[in-house]
Amino acid sequence: MACLSTLVWITGGSGQFGSAEAVPSASTLSADAIVQRLVTANARRAEALRGYRSKRLYNVDYHGFLGSHQAHLQVEASYTAPDKKDFTIISQSGSKLLINRVLLKLLESEKEAVQNRQNTELSPRNYEFGLLGTDHEPTGDVYILSVKPRVNTKFLYIGKIWVDAHDFAVVHMEGEPAKNPSIWVSHVKIEYRWAKFGGFWLPVHNESVTQVRMGGKAVLNIDYTDYQVTGVRKGNGTESNKDSVLPDPSSVTPDQH
Repeated sequence: MACLSTLVWITGGSGQFGSAEAVPSASTLSADAIVQRLVTANARRAEALRGYRSKRLYNVDYHGFLGSHQAHLQVEASYTAPDKKDFTIISQSGSKLLINRVLLKLLESEKEAVQNRQNTELSPRNYEFGLLGTDHEPTGDVYILSVKPRVNTKFLYIGKIWVDAHDFAVVHMEGEPAKNPSIWVSHVKIEYRWAKFGGFWLPVHNESVTQVRMGGKAVLNIDYTDYQVTGVRKGNGTESNKDSVLPDPSSVTPDQH
């Protein structure tokens, strides 16, 4: 599943922006049927969402052979369909090395990834899916699916996704990059959560824990707040599923070197 690099993975919506027709009980659909509804709903939402603004707070905490270092970055972000993202830095503090080599690089990776969605698309072309079960979360019933890349690349993830049984939107993801993003990294674990804003599911929190091969650990947290949907196209979209992607791992994985 790709990056905290991508954008945002726009998987939102209810009502006119992508709820499936009639929704069977969460125990009656196969993995293939769930994925088909997810892909269809994502395409409608991607067509409907024309733009948004938000604020983000990036925090990275590193402990290891280079000592202990922290860095913080506050950013205003904007998205304009179909593939433009802009960032304005509000404030920054802490280690200049982490700011320049990690946090600012995450922003650049995300801008690149949003224009390269074909390689990170959450679809049967890129992934194999398996139904692990169902559960109930505060937002409602969810399907739990395993995701396994058909080709191991740094743009895709292996792990699990939680799909809202009403909106057919991904609300939670846990996994790791299918391919190690750096020779300096031994293991990366990523958790991502989404919430609904104005009928669209948008990221609210990400945590990425990176084990450094020569010893040490870097923990990256990103909090997304103050969403304002600035553009909506009404009606059902017919474009391809450009926004059905997970963030590119390179945009959410701290690499200090």
